[in-house]
Amino acid sequence: MTDRDKYISPLSTRYASDEMQHIFSQNFKFRTWRRLWIALARAEKQLGLGITDEQIAEMEAHKDDINYDVAEEREKLVRHDVMSHVYAYGVQCPKAEPIIHLGATSCYVGDNTDIIILREASKVILKKAAQVMRNLSAFAEEYKALPCLAYTHLQPAQLTTVGKRATLWMYELAQDIENLEFRLKNLRLLGSKGTTGTQASFMELFGGDEEKVKKAEQLIAKEMGFESSVPVSGQTYSRKVDYFFLSALSGFAQSAYKFANDLRILQSFEEMEEPFGKNQIGSSAMPYKRNPMRSERICSLARYITVDALNPALTSEVQWFERTLDDSANKRIAVAEAFLALDAVLEIYINVTSGLVVYEKVIEKRVMEKLPFMATENIMMESVKRGGDRQQLHEIIRVYSHEAAAKVKLEGGRNDLIDRIAADERIPLSKEEIENELDPKKYTGRCAGQVDEFLSSVIAPILARYDGEEITSELKV
Repeated sequence: MTDRDKYISPLSTRYASDEMQHIFSQNFKFRTWRRLWIALARAEKQLGLGITDEQIAEMEAHKDDINYDVAEEREKLVRHDVMSHVYAYGVQCPKAEPIIHLGATSCYVGDNTDIIILREASKVILKKAAQVMRNLSAFAEEYKALPCLAYTHLQPAQLTTVGKRATLWMYELAQDIENLEFRLKNLRLLGSKGTTGTQASFMELFGGDEEKVKKAEQLIAKEMGFESSVPVSGQTYSRKVDYFFLSALSGFAQSAYKFANDLRILQSFEEMEEPFGKNQIGSSAMPYKRNPMRSERICSLARYITVDALNPALTSEVQWFERTLDDSANKRIAVAEAFLALDAVLEIYINVTSGLVVYEKVIEKRVMEKLPFMATENIMMESVKRGGDRQQLHEIIRVYSHEAAAKVKLEGGRNDLIDRIAADERIPLSKEEIENELDPKKYTGRCAGQVDEFLSSVIAPILARYDGEEITSELKV
């Protein structure tokens, strides 16, 4: 049977980056297991157990060259993945074989590795989210003063600017970044807790010396890059940790979905467009089509992530007492795929935001079609200043507004509201004075100033934390 006869995840072949796939690879997992065994042996030696430098050096020499064939053959016999890899490591390290995994249970390598994977995968997410912010920041700055229609209830409302709208997308993402940073800051290693979290095996090894048991755990955490381990546990780390992280990933997915959905609508309005390749085909039947394929893919994958975040929530609820194993198969799929899918979403998000197309003339045309309606309040207020009756003016303009709207909607005519108002002698303004109110920039409020303030006060500090090489994204397909 060839690979073409087997199921292969599209997250591997079509979507997720090599960088993120490596973090969830067998090599990353089992090499981390070996580093944890080395850290354990080094801590135990430092605290007085009969472990030699020669044994640790032997383990170090083989920390990366996993003998998978030996481990896999052994697992067929013993049906236990950790003990199979303990055996395989021992085959390569005969002098260290007696002390590998000394005092530990399976979750020492399994769960600590999962925590390390959460940390490393989250760093990739944050790095790529920051690049999206970098792209959108430049976009918002460029278009901070370009008036466009705003929408409430998906109906034209008072104007905003193209750049100000981009800050809405960015603020969603900024909150996600801060949330995941918080999760990372508070992430702790499981440590060396033993089979039920009591550290009884280590108490036995160290002759009942609690200080040495605690010190060993501190040494392991430090070597693996953590400030501390969890204060208490059963055999595993709390599965709420997986829930916290996947909930954070769901937040990113929601933000990306909103951006992509907005862009899909704007592309339908022909105001903005995602990048479209020179040789890209939009439709097999309609050669003229320029479908928002990338934004649609963001939405599709984001929806999967949002639903996937339920998995660790349901798993956390049913962890009986000190441990049960119905978490394992679920979490190894749910956690990995959430990160891989979000990595794909961010890759596309980077790609789209690096080449957003703005059709300024279309935006201007659509603004000017609706601006007469939006200008009516200014016209009414100026007329009152000149002695008009506010209530009477409101009724006059209301009637004309509906008549003009009916002409546009029912007859396909142009919006002649300004002509109707200017022709009414009860309106104490000339047509020229009325038309002076049709400057879109009069209706964008503090948009440009808000963009400047937001970029400097909210976005700049985030980007400063991820100041490095710019990330570009060329989609696989």
